[in-house]
Amino acid sequence: MYDVFPNELSLWQKRGALMLDVRSPEEFASGHIPGSRNLPLEQLLEALHTLKSPIVTICATGSRAGLAAEVLGYEGFEVGKLVGGLQGYRAQGYPLERSTPNAETPFKPEEAPCS
Repeated sequence: MYDVFPNELSLWQKRGALMLDVRSPEEFASGHIPGSRNLPLEQLLEALHTLKSPIVTICATGSRAGLAAEVLGYEGFEVGKLVGGLQGYRAQGYPLERSTPNAETPFKPEEAPCS
């Protein structure tokens, strides 16, 4: 597992990494990194077979992202976690998108970038 700082996130995105936000759909709707996909931590184990490396896990502060990254790393994925979570990302001036929970498209594995 790699620590990914907010200023390094674009490097992972250029490599085609899946930005995986493991917060609840309501939290995701309130603000998320542009291009990220929502897959709540509680559903991660069920969706493992649909994911491909590389992946950067994201949450509000980094705690849930750390748990998700540990699971993914154990399962053999190349994975990083966003250090400081969205709080750190936003504190450095990076933009967030907002959406409504009802309008958010659910996670579709076939749309996830792969390496």
